[in-house]
Amino acid sequence: MQVPHKSFVVVADGEKMLFFRNEGDGEFLKLEVERKRVQDNPPDRDQKSDQAGRMSNSAGPGGSSYEETDYHQLEENRFAAETAEMLKKRALRNEFENLIIIAPPRTLGELRKHYHKEVEKRLAGEIAKDLTGHPVEQIERIIMAE
Repeated sequence: MQVPHKSFVVVADGEKMLFFRNEGDGEFLKLEVERKRVQDNPPDRDQKSDQAGRMSNSAGPGGSSYEETDYHQLEENRFAAETAEMLKKRALRNEFENLIIIAPPRTLGELRKHYHKEVEKRLAGEIAKDLTGHPVEQIERIIMAE
């Protein structure tokens, strides 16, 4: 994938967000970290206070249970929405012309729900992979191979 000079590259998952700027050119990528944000999101089991509720007067033995809320996933979705909001603000301030987003498929799907039209206009590419724990050199190689 070609990444023009000064392009904005966001590598995110539901808990970590890395903002890079390409200080290289389209042929030789040189990503420099511009901003890093990490949120504390404990596993779902650590966020629950008790078990799912049960309904009485329903068919079947013992009633049926309510669907359990996955608090961890809710927090990841909220974080993705915040990331999209930050991208919108930066796009409206013309802080980038080209944008590449790299995120796991679920996070990428959540981000897409919140893209502003200005972000969509500047979106040069998306990569559906979880690369937040990878070194910058490896992220650069993966982008160039796409």
